[in-house]
Amino acid sequence: MPMEVSTKDCSSIGDAELADIADFAIARGTGFDLGFLSKQRDEWVLCTEVRRDGQVVGFALYTLERIGGTPCILIGIGATQEGPDERMLLNEILAEQYRKALLAFPDEDVLVGVRVPSYLGYHVFDGLEDIVPRLDHKPSGEERAWARRLAKKFGVESKLDDRTSVVSSGGEVTGLFAYGDLNLGPQGDLAPLFAGVDRSKFDSLVVFGWAMAEQLADGSLPPEDF
Repeated sequence: MPMEVSTKDCSSIGDAELADIADFAIARGTGFDLGFLSKQRDEWVLCTEVRRDGQVVGFALYTLERIGGTPCILIGIGATQEGPDERMLLNEILAEQYRKALLAFPDEDVLVGVRVPSYLGYHVFDGLEDIVPRLDHKPSGEERAWARRLAKKFGVESKLDDRTSVVSSGGEVTGLFAYGDLNLGPQGDLAPLFAGVDRSKFDSLVVFGWAMAEQLADGSLPPEDF
């Protein structure tokens, strides 16, 4: 079935629409109930939704802003429906964000920041440069500072270990982008990065990377070779 993708200001999300998102998010295992989403609606600027046959199958709340002069896409929370076309759902959301970033920040490299629960979340960063954290790389002082800046924007600064980028939520739902199996734990090639992430306590990893200006301009993000 064809998908419908729409983007609007978070302030224009009605209660019924928010309830639809909450139903999807809870079924997805995120812990994002209606009360949590009501608060997040006030925290973020834009909402991209993907629907199939009228049903929510993906969403993201995010903002485009400058942090210390650096243009950023900050993805506060979101989720995509598990299944064979989940990557397509993710790319629909990312494509909207990149198009808006190109309009807001023409001819500039843009930092993309998000919290992910497992290595599958790194698909958000396909095609991006200088991703942190990454294997066999010790974050510089400036990169650790970026992790702290992002954690502050996400409202989890006190829960962040900037040496590992792990957000220890202690069982509190604090937000992330849900892609793939949320209960994988430290598996796959990126397992060392998630060694300190306890999904039973809603932990996550703060990750960021750079969308290059030329990639945004030529529309090559997100990459379609999947």
